[in-house]
Amino acid sequence: MISNDALILAIFVVAVVNVARYVSTLRTLLVVMRDCDPLLYQQVDGRGFFSSQGNVQKQIRLFHYIRSHQYDNHHDELFIAKCDKVRKLFILSSFWVIFFFVSIFMSL
Repeated sequence: MISNDALILAIFVVAVVNVARYVSTLRTLLVVMRDCDPLLYQQVDGRGFFSSQGNVQKQIRLFHYIRSHQYDNHHDELFIAKCDKVRKLFILSSFWVIFFFVSIFMSL
């Protein structure tokens, strides 16, 4: 039988890997955005997105842009594919992080 600690550790590792995939894909989305849509790149503070001085309101603007599928009418297919991938990885990593915290509280 698998111990609770090993199960929680496995869930934690899966959550960390998915969050790392999400952040990496978000970084590549910003690089693609800088080339194909410079105005949107400025609106979401692309240069300072991951810095400590990053504007949270602009980061939330990108979240709402992707959440509401506003990228569907964009002219660049690579940009649309990256936005879809970021959206799917956000949902996946959010699930695993929530599942990790629920499993911690369930094991107490």
